[in-house]
Amino acid sequence: MELQIRLATRDDLGALMPLVEAAVDENQRAFISTAEIDASRAVMGIDTQLIDDGTYFVVEADGAIAGCGGWSRRATPYGSDHSAGRDDTLLDPATDAAKVRAMYTHPAFTRRGIGRLILTTCEQHAGAEGFRTLELTATLSGHPLYQAYGFTTVEEIIIDVGEVGVPAIKMRKPVQL
Repeated sequence: MELQIRLATRDDLGALMPLVEAAVDENQRAFISTAEIDASRAVMGIDTQLIDDGTYFVVEADGAIAGCGGWSRRATPYGSDHSAGRDDTLLDPATDAAKVRAMYTHPAFTRRGIGRLILTTCEQHAGAEGFRTLELTATLSGHPLYQAYGFTTVEEIIIDVGEVGVPAIKMRKPVQL
């Protein structure tokens, strides 16, 4: 399987939305309850600000979109266009951590290097802009990938999205170029 990574465009949104839905529904199933999966939809999805900023990537496997993810130079730690509490303040690379955001792999393509390729690309681009640290808010299903990539746990949290909270893990790692 040949993987190709490229910047996402708004033209990709029609293909990315069903990919995200499948990833949210299937990839979390072994880690959290159905109620938590349903609640996670309040914060999970694509943040088009990342596309507009040129920091969001699509991975194609043999011509099919297999995954997506990116990083941000803005303060919002996680969430999609419809998430509350967004903060578009630009971060200072000398003192702040770049945020790894909105990583999704289609269930048919998990455990094939797609997440690692996105993380490597994000780390390279954030490092090129002077960021020395990466941060992310991991789902429980994403935690093993991020840990294997070198992120360490900072704090286990519950994202408050109403009646059912969504478990997550704040993680960080130094940029290594």
